[in-house]
Amino acid sequence: MRQRPLEHDPATTKPGGARNALILRSRSRGRQRSEESKEAILAATLCLLKETPLRDITIEEIARRAGVGKATIYKWWPSKAYVALDAFLNKINLAVPNPDTGSAERDLKEQLQSFLNFYTSRTGHIYRQFLAEAQSDKEFASLFRERFLKPRREAIGVIFDRAVKRGEVDSNLDRELVLDLIYGSAIYRVVVLQAPFDRERADATISTLFRGLRSR
Repeated sequence: MRQRPLEHDPATTKPGGARNALILRSRSRGRQRSEESKEAILAATLCLLKETPLRDITIEEIARRAGVGKATIYKWWPSKAYVALDAFLNKINLAVPNPDTGSAERDLKEQLQSFLNFYTSRTGHIYRQFLAEAQSDKEFASLFRERFLKPRREAIGVIFDRAVKRGEVDSNLDRELVLDLIYGSAIYRVVVLQAPFDRERADATISTLFRGLRSR
């Protein structure tokens, strides 16, 4: 019986193919190691922030906890403040997703509840550190707004924008004011007053607000 010829990888049969395949595999492993290092750095930073104020944390400590060199951290971030804010933003984006149920009111109720669950968790308490740091450090305050508050606010605003497109809320409403009304009261109660803000109160907040938001 005639045997079928063995199949070969084109990358290895072309001139220089074996070398090209080796380079591709090496790059793939390099990207994977880079992503693993990034995740380790972000995770280590969050762990340190739960134990130590940001101002007392050093790049050396983050590198040691993550098992990487300082140069690896500086490859992606210019300072510990950047690392801290990115670590916190990454965590809240995972813990507080933006649902799309087809109803803006239901989306906001679910999102607000996730938001409250996060900010009352041990990780969420790091937010108070950032607020305190921003009071005494103008440079950090500016970075806090640009690196954390602005992207997070835009992510939340997606729900409002969808509601406008679907005709669920009045398109003439001030988008920024609406976001302030929804989340400002929650942050004030949970972060400043450190008072309870349970599911019933969160739902009532959104239901009350929607009486004025709906398109006429």
